[in-house]
Amino acid sequence: MSTTSHIKCPNCGVFNTNKTHCESCGFLISHQEKETARAKTVQEEELVSAVEKIEKVNFIKKLKRHPFFLVRFFGWILNSVWIVLNIIGAFIAWFVAMVAAG
Repeated sequence: MSTTSHIKCPNCGVFNTNKTHCESCGFLISHQEKETARAKTVQEEELVSAVEKIEKVNFIKKLKRHPFFLVRFFGWILNSVWIVLNIIGAFIAWFVAMVAAG
């Protein structure tokens, strides 16, 4: 058995039978087609936001790639200081854990 769908176009008010687009104005009236188009746009937006997140370069990386050598040197110094501070913090966390363990 085939089902017949009668859909009224929200744009012009013409009733259409088993159509995805309105016969008189060409407006998209199929719910399934609208959902497919909406899902496609959401997927594209998520893809764009993921690419932006991946390509985001932080301040220190920008300094390390700068064309002027003194700025590049300053970037390397900042990066080294950041690494040393992380190592010190990790050591303190380890030490506190060992003292608490007994």
